[in-house]
Amino acid sequence: MVVLEIIDLHVSIGDKEILKGVNLKTNPGEVHAIMGPNGSGKSTLAYTLLAHPKYQVTKGDILLDGESILGLTADQRAKKGLFLAFQYPTEVSGVGFSHFLRTAYNSLSKAMDGDDREVFITVREFQKYLKENIAKVGLREEFLSRYLNEGFSGGEKKRAEVLQMAVLKPKISILDEPDSGLDIDAVQSVAQAISKVSTKDATVIIITHYARILNFLDKLDYVHVFAEGKVLQTGDASLAQKLEAEGYEWALEKTA
Repeated sequence: MVVLEIIDLHVSIGDKEILKGVNLKTNPGEVHAIMGPNGSGKSTLAYTLLAHPKYQVTKGDILLDGESILGLTADQRAKKGLFLAFQYPTEVSGVGFSHFLRTAYNSLSKAMDGDDREVFITVREFQKYLKENIAKVGLREEFLSRYLNEGFSGGEKKRAEVLQMAVLKPKISILDEPDSGLDIDAVQSVAQAISKVSTKDATVIIITHYARILNFLDKLDYVHVFAEGKVLQTGDASLAQKLEAEGYEWALEKTA
């Protein structure tokens, strides 16, 4: 079980400061939503957590179980249990989806000493494991034989990201706008997939503009209002409904 703690995090791109003192703490088993208007820095936070080289941390810290991860690269953070589902998953021609998942799984499993997961030696064993998980996210088995995200619809790409989450079993999952560009049926499918693969020992952080995907989750513990590069307010699921009904202006005015 891993606790994520973000402490007074300031992040810049070049000379422009984007994050201006983010404070956030999550515990195992919790589902958090980060809601905010465009340009508030939500995606910057997601990419910073996974060490995107474009973003420079100028102040503050990111802790996993009390240890700073600022000096770790993206792959090292992944091996610590962090996972990011992209807002716009990339199509990768020539890379088989199943092969990609097996390579990632084996890489993480070998790196995580003391973890009780088994490294799957044979392709047959891993295919069985994949089929058990692909049913949870509502994708057909034929997707496993296709190239990564190639020819997938928007909803299928987002569910493919959730499948990665199910297979890799990260301790902290950050989903960057998993509902963007999807119709209501696809949003519901993605939300149901997230709920099915979430576990009591892991944390899920969903970044979104709207409450609609949150309405379909089995569980939502905390909602954070994110604007002006930081968390302005935190509440329960009812806060998401207030934001949906009234927008963000009242939250910004309250902190002015």
